[in-house]
Amino acid sequence: MALKQYSKNIGLSYAFTVCMNLSFTHGIWMIYLASRGFSLIQLGALEAIFHITSFLMEVPTGSVADIWGRKASRLAGRVCYALSLVLMYWGPTFWLQILAFVLSALGYNLESGAGDALLYDSLLLDADESRYLSVKGKDELLYNVASIIAFLVGGYLASVDYLLAFGLTVLFGLIGFVVALFFKEPAIREEHKDEQRPSLVKSIASSLRSQLVDSMKVFASTPRIAFLIIFSESLFAFMICLFFYLQNHWTNLGYTTDVIGIIFSLHALVAAIFSVNADRIERIIGQKGILIVCPILLLFTLWTVALTPYSAFFYILNGSLEGLLAPTISTYLNRLIPSRFRATILSFQSMAYSLFMIMIFPLVGLIGSLYSLPFAFALMAALATVLVVPYLVIITRNKKSRKL
Repeated sequence: MALKQYSKNIGLSYAFTVCMNLSFTHGIWMIYLASRGFSLIQLGALEAIFHITSFLMEVPTGSVADIWGRKASRLAGRVCYALSLVLMYWGPTFWLQILAFVLSALGYNLESGAGDALLYDSLLLDADESRYLSVKGKDELLYNVASIIAFLVGGYLASVDYLLAFGLTVLFGLIGFVVALFFKEPAIREEHKDEQRPSLVKSIASSLRSQLVDSMKVFASTPRIAFLIIFSESLFAFMICLFFYLQNHWTNLGYTTDVIGIIFSLHALVAAIFSVNADRIERIIGQKGILIVCPILLLFTLWTVALTPYSAFFYILNGSLEGLLAPTISTYLNRLIPSRFRATILSFQSMAYSLFMIMIFPLVGLIGSLYSLPFAFALMAALATVLVVPYLVIITRNKKSRKL
């Protein structure tokens, strides 16, 4: 039996996921900033700035992870995230909040491609990549368990003092930094050391340019990668818009932060159940089944949240979509991407998500401010229907869609 050189990365990645997602501010930051006097339009603008930064920096930071290492990228991401929280809590002006959201985006960028790349390549180098869907499902389970704890505790802490929620989140961000110090960098990048790692002669810009050009060639030769990225990230964008604006909607309805935390934790519990069973579900309904079921679930939950008085219940049900989609799409994409370009191309995935959020998120905030958030949710559901229905028609009629 071959020696498993990178097996410790799996356990460390699980621990890192827990620390990263014990974010006690995730479900309350919009409520906090609104209590500081920032308007719904300003909150929408801040989230848009986050995604504009992410859109511009996603691929360069992914290339950084491919060239200098996934470990270094994840370490830098934790530092940026901790600094962003400090600024978000104490920043009294809109301009300082902009800086906070730029740093938050960089923290997200530095993690987004590097995390899955380190996990998949660790399994690949140990000739164990067939376990990835199961490992990713467990990783998503831990993500959701950590989220449940964070939503419950964060909602309670916010009802006592927002400083407690922000301070504890920064603490776990720094613990995640310590965990990341023990990652063993996958040796794949060493195979291309002479041509990929910048030297005193070769400039950093040249290295990045070469990495991006070669990555685009992979895109051109494997169009299924682009299809899966656009499919998944458009769905995630609609789900995240719901998550953030429901914070304000439920506050307007009189829900307290601890009650909102309970709703979000139940959503995460449903997601956890589906994520840990993602490999079983995939075996039963297949890849095409998942690509059909997920958008149908999305439309159902968007319309019921917008048009019924049971928005909390249907949002909790929406967790099934998140739990199923995240590990399966990650598995499909990683099977298609060469290790040398993994972090870079996975960053295109996050880049697509940011592009969708730039287009959708500020619009929902503007309409919610001018009219009402339920009306904005209904328009969002209508937009999703316009996008999803033709897609469903195409995928169900296309005999080749089984191979997507």
